[in-house]
Amino acid sequence: MASHPRVYILHDNPEWIPPLLAAFEAEGVPAEEWLLDGGSIDLSSPPPEGVFWSRLSASAHTRGRGHAKEYARSILSWLEGHGRTVVNGRNVIELEVSKVAQHAALSAAGIEVPRTAAVFGTADLKSRAREFPAPFITKHNQGGKGLGVRRFDSHEEFDAYVDSAGFEEPADGITLLQELLVAAEPFVTRAEFVGGEFVYAVRVDTSAGSFELCPAEACALPEPGKEPAPLFQLRPEAAELPVIAKYREFLAANDIAIAGIEFIETADGRLVTYDVNTNTNYNPDVEAASPVSGPRRIARYTGQLLESGARL
Repeated sequence: MASHPRVYILHDNPEWIPPLLAAFEAEGVPAEEWLLDGGSIDLSSPPPEGVFWSRLSASAHTRGRGHAKEYARSILSWLEGHGRTVVNGRNVIELEVSKVAQHAALSAAGIEVPRTAAVFGTADLKSRAREFPAPFITKHNQGGKGLGVRRFDSHEEFDAYVDSAGFEEPADGITLLQELLVAAEPFVTRAEFVGGEFVYAVRVDTSAGSFELCPAEACALPEPGKEPAPLFQLRPEAAELPVIAKYREFLAANDIAIAGIEFIETADGRLVTYDVNTNTNYNPDVEAASPVSGPRRIARYTGQLLESGARL
């Protein structure tokens, strides 16, 4: 690793990094990738000087990096033990890789979440599902990319799925059963924060019925010869929603500096928060339309932390 202090980006997916590195370059902040796919650390030696930004993804195991979570836990324990400045540190990993942990933390902050049951293994799945009126959905506790999110319109349909060869085993063995939230209008909202402060909100079109809502440029796969309608658009008026202030408090209480938080406004008048993304990505259409840039904000924020450390 480089000897001069810089921002180290700990991550598990190189496809998501180019726009971020471009932002660091534009802001004049030295940055270096640290891919969580192997390597080693000397526990008897201090880490390099710098700021360390962790953006581990809960879906790392779907890209052949099944141990990235454990690597990140070890590296961040080493960094924090030596007093290094870590953005989205060791405790934040636990929220990223566990929707149960997110649910508990959001509830403790007074933020409404969907009714959910966590099922360990499969023995209780069918009986627990009957506590939820159909239609209902399932999710993987260690999610990301909409992993394991399926809608079931009857308990018999769910029983057949559980018994089938097509049953999708979660990475950690924990399946979530959850009420189906019906939107008042066919969209959800993702609120982006950097340094704990609101950047912008994104309106995500859900009219096609998909649960896979990755905003990164690398996730956009249009049909050949067809220009898709934008799924992601700025939602300026969301900045005035009272939940934004609650999110700021939640992020501060959980030492989360950078995140995207997703919520839905339901047909029965509720505003329900269902996901916290601590490895947030930024959609190029939204970035082009926004007067402020998420990646540039991150580069400035971590760059300021780097400068503060250099002055100590």
